[in-house]
Amino acid sequence: MSSASNPSTQHTSTIGSIGTPSRRNTELALLVFAVVIPIFAYANVGLAINDQVPPGLLSYGLGLALLAGVGHLTVRKFAPYADPLMLPLATLLNGLGLVVIWRLDQSKRLTNYAAAAPRQLMYSAMGVALLVVVLIFLKDHRVLQRYTYISMAGALFLLILPLVPGLGADVYGAKIWIKIPGLGTLQPGEFAKIALAVFFAGYLMVKRDALALASRRFMGLYLPRGRDLGPILVVWVISILVLVFETDLGTSLLFFGMFIIMLYVATERTSWIVFGLLMSAVGAVGVASFEPHIQTRVQAWLNPLREYQLSRAGTKDGILHSEQAMQALWAFGSGGTLGTGLGQGNSDLIGFAANSDFILATFGEELGLAGVMAILVLYGLIVERGVRTALAARDPFGKLLAVGLSGAFALQVFVVAGGVMGLIPLTGMTLPFVAYGGSSVIANWALIGILLRISDTARRPAPAPAPTPDAEMTQVVRPS
Repeated sequence: MSSASNPSTQHTSTIGSIGTPSRRNTELALLVFAVVIPIFAYANVGLAINDQVPPGLLSYGLGLALLAGVGHLTVRKFAPYADPLMLPLATLLNGLGLVVIWRLDQSKRLTNYAAAAPRQLMYSAMGVALLVVVLIFLKDHRVLQRYTYISMAGALFLLILPLVPGLGADVYGAKIWIKIPGLGTLQPGEFAKIALAVFFAGYLMVKRDALALASRRFMGLYLPRGRDLGPILVVWVISILVLVFETDLGTSLLFFGMFIIMLYVATERTSWIVFGLLMSAVGAVGVASFEPHIQTRVQAWLNPLREYQLSRAGTKDGILHSEQAMQALWAFGSGGTLGTGLGQGNSDLIGFAANSDFILATFGEELGLAGVMAILVLYGLIVERGVRTALAARDPFGKLLAVGLSGAFALQVFVVAGGVMGLIPLTGMTLPFVAYGGSSVIANWALIGILLRISDTARRPAPAPAPTPDAEMTQVVRPS
């Protein structure tokens, strides 16, 4: 029988869209592992320290599972096509950070400090709640483009807050905190990086053609026009002012580096990276030449043992930074390749910052080089998924915003890990999701929420075109 006489073999010319798989079940399966692994680590720490399973294991496991479940259900409902890896990766890092913070809470050398793990779990819950708010109310990331200059004003306001008398708090030389009654301290710079990413994305989307123009070629690089150097000079000056008035090297490097990354992506000009690196070096050296706090950090980086000995002898200030840097390096050294085992290290000798600025040293000692590399791979995967989201985004604003947020995340990991490992001077920033600190964990959950929204928009299948009457009446007849 010919196909023409069989209605079941007849086809119309209308074309239906092929749906993209949402991958939510994949995300759920990965979240199970992201919850189970920290639970086993928590039990391991309890057995190592007290020879028994910790009594809070059930509550910790249920709490982490609840946070992961709320995040997953929100993504499944409001961002069904979002990237399936970001939420499990962030949950795993957050869970491992809680385990190590609780492990340091059990140290007998840190008895003068209140338990930080319960507060960190509360901050994690607040961060997931903010992620839920972002996914529910931010229906389309392109709405943020309307607030380009409002974002800039908001970021500057957040950066100025720590300098307000009576509101700002000077914590060991860095003026990056504000005091909130009942909640302790807050670091506005963590939220300013998101606002600045929105501003940079909106600004560069409009000005990228002008910034991409070159005037002449020098040593293989296309030099930008003089009048186009204005934006980069303004951002450079702001980063230097942050370094001078707040003595915060990490935030200064983060903001300027994020702008250079986004500028390079927008213009595809290598010269901007070269100019950015040169200006960063000039600014850092210039400020370090007259700022005692920065000088202390640089000296503690170059020779921590010598600085510690001089400080002990009373001939020089800066015993805190040099001793912490030295203890961190000893922790990495004693960890070796596989580590001493969870709960069996001595990184608590670092002191009060062991669970915040120097928490990576605990991973290095108790999980060894293998554990540190695993943590860095997890961070690298988050950055990779963010860059993949930028490549898949269908609009230039979404591409730049995803690149900016991913670049800021990567820079923060590099600055913190590099400082603890002795690659660069210490900056006082916290490792995302892992280190103790409410501002950091809440802001980074919001960052993940925005990336999930961009990813959902990018991966969502285009709606099928509406059929026309002519198309419905047309039939394609295949020969027998």
